[in-house]
Amino acid sequence: MSALQIIFLVIGALTLASAVMVVTARKIMHAALWLVLALGGVAAVFATLEASFFAVMQVVVYIGAIAILIIFAVMLTRKVMEDTGPQVNRSWPWALLACLGVLAGLVYLLSNWGGFLTAARAIPEGGENLVQFGQALTSPSGFVVPFEVASILLVAALVGAIYVAGEPREK
Repeated sequence: MSALQIIFLVIGALTLASAVMVVTARKIMHAALWLVLALGGVAAVFATLEASFFAVMQVVVYIGAIAILIIFAVMLTRKVMEDTGPQVNRSWPWALLACLGVLAGLVYLLSNWGGFLTAARAIPEGGENLVQFGQALTSPSGFVVPFEVASILLVAALVGAIYVAGEPREK
């Protein structure tokens, strides 16, 4: 095993551990901070795979925008979100069973897929894929609509957090 493979496995394990902490943290602010660490781990995985564009976009878009927006919304609504009872759903064993079933199904499907164990093709030099990717992101028939919808949802979430955190007006 090479040093890069060992680094990849360590980063993957840390990312997986922080993702588990996101869903098991008792306080939402701690979960948001664990989410930042998990997203940073994904960026590091992209960096070890030499996908520098995706690593930078992971840091800028997910850590720099979405995670900070979540933390900002949590800080604005802190007064509203006081603990009022147990934070664990009583049906969590059924959810765990469903998750394990989905995992088993994915493992079964991937193990029967012929391309699962084949090596990936080398990335061509010259950035041809990056140009095509950029054109797909900005073309109306590509992915521009989902990005615009996501931005509208993020702005709506921020406006909603400000409204909820605001002082009630007396009439």
